[in-house]
Amino acid sequence: MEDVRDLLQNLSRKYETLQKNSCRLVEEDLTLALSHILYEISKHSEPSMQYIADNVGVDITTFSRQVKSLIRMGLVVKRVNPNDKRIFILQLTEKGVHSLSHLNTILSTRLNQNIEGLSEFEKNTIMQALKILTKAITHK
Repeated sequence: MEDVRDLLQNLSRKYETLQKNSCRLVEEDLTLALSHILYEISKHSEPSMQYIADNVGVDITTFSRQVKSLIRMGLVVKRVNPNDKRIFILQLTEKGVHSLSHLNTILSTRLNQNIEGLSEFEKNTIMQALKILTKAITHK
């Protein structure tokens, strides 16, 4: 059997390259790390800065700098939680929603182009395998 780590490392590198190239098409200064933050913000209702920092695995100091970049780019707004002034809430701006949607469209198109030669059975098998692997890694 092939080495699982090698396969995952190779897949991860190729997907990361695909994401990086796609980010550049959306916004000149949009990095892979910043796109991950946009994605995480979009998945949650009024998330705190700390919550998103934890989800992307970045310390709060580095994360604060990244959020400032997103604010300067007009993609994110940061506001104080009215119930607790120590907590900052993040939200995508209209431009941020549009940019993330554009990025998702580009990524989906490119991924579909990469797998267009596969049969429906093969595509479904890959999807099921990825779901099983994700679940197995998450629970360990």
